[in-house]
Amino acid sequence: MATSPETQAPLLDDVVHGVFDCNGNAVRRSTLGGWSSASFIIWVEVAERVAFFGICTNLISFLTGPLGQSTATAAQNVNMWIGTAALLPLLGAFVADSLLGRYRTIIAASLLYILGLGLLIVSAVLPSNSKLQELLFFFSLYLLAIALGGHKPSVQAFGVDQFDNHDPEERKAKSSFFNWWFWCIYAGPFFTLPVLTYIQDNLSWGLAFGILCILMVLSLLIFILGTRHYRYSLKRDDESPFVRIGKVFVAAIRNWRTTLPISSIEESRGTLSHQSSQQHKFLNKALLASDDLKENGKFCTVAEVEEAKAILRLFPIWVTSLPYAIVIAQFLTFFTKQGATMDRTLVPGFDIPAASLQTIVNFITIISIPIYDRIFVPIARAFTREPSGITMLQRIGTGMFISIICMVVAALVEMQRLQTAKDFDLVDKPSARVPMSIWWLGPQYLLIGLADVFTIVGLQE
Repeated sequence: MATSPETQAPLLDDVVHGVFDCNGNAVRRSTLGGWSSASFIIWVEVAERVAFFGICTNLISFLTGPLGQSTATAAQNVNMWIGTAALLPLLGAFVADSLLGRYRTIIAASLLYILGLGLLIVSAVLPSNSKLQELLFFFSLYLLAIALGGHKPSVQAFGVDQFDNHDPEERKAKSSFFNWWFWCIYAGPFFTLPVLTYIQDNLSWGLAFGILCILMVLSLLIFILGTRHYRYSLKRDDESPFVRIGKVFVAAIRNWRTTLPISSIEESRGTLSHQSSQQHKFLNKALLASDDLKENGKFCTVAEVEEAKAILRLFPIWVTSLPYAIVIAQFLTFFTKQGATMDRTLVPGFDIPAASLQTIVNFITIISIPIYDRIFVPIARAFTREPSGITMLQRIGTGMFISIICMVVAALVEMQRLQTAKDFDLVDKPSARVPMSIWWLGPQYLLIGLADVFTIVGLQE
């Protein structure tokens, strides 16, 4: 019996364009990708978030405890590490997009993560306050920052690669993927941090780091198990975004004395929108090029100029977001040290770890995101006619305003804590417990979680 063409090759409607399987073959929509593939990827991200928060949540306690640093020095070191970890994804994205690809970058970053956690275990069991312990600990810490730099920009993007944006059903599934993605990365630390912080404060730092290391190993194995199920994007041959944007600025500076009207540029190179042509006009001159550059193809396109202008339009948002980053740094450092000096008795004979209150932020986020999406957005949409209820800038600004209220509340609580310490003559006794319940800190953690729902998610969108 003759084989029909349909059985010899995948149906055209079932082929996903622009991706291939692990063997380099065309991908059939019905066999690879989608939620069956994305579920493997979510696990590795949840494990990484648990590991990251398992370290940074109580990091200041390790620095002021086993390493013997002052609170100010420890807070500075925490902020420097978190800042470095936040910047390195720029380099990681370049490596993933231009060199290794997302899958290999995730593998390499996870192995580096496991190595860093292994070295943290060794540093935790070394004699306290020794120079060797301090050197090994910080080496391990920044090794983890490098690993995070490769991990963070690759995992979510690789998850998105499993859904075809041109297919209506898969486009809906991708939207659902983002919702569950954020829910999982907040839910993971919420359920694990109380246990980890208790182990760190009462049992062993080495044991806590060991648990995180095992968790990362297991997640990497799960990720590798999904290798044959993934869709892999075709590597693009165009320039890196860093190169494209940098080229625009260099060309604009080179041509800054040129006075050729923008209309002449548009006639030869394409048309800028009226609004864009009036914004950041100096970048329009990047469209000018000599005849020899045109012949060699070394000129800037309208799309590249638009891309550079988009970066400049984002810059004010980035700058105004810096104060919010300072607020976030407080709940990872100062709030934890506040709680460590207060009455942490939950029941007689059991004290809750000061860092465990950070799970309030995760809990508020887990609860608030569905409320925001299912209740607030439809109500706001009825008044504003905005598809998202409120604009992204309004969402970011609302979160920043809530963070201001949070800082006011935190200041009032700190004034009360200091006054109580004075009343009981405990100001110069850092190891003494101030007779004031740690639950006084609850409202400021709650407000931080609520601010995150607006500002952090808004910034990501």
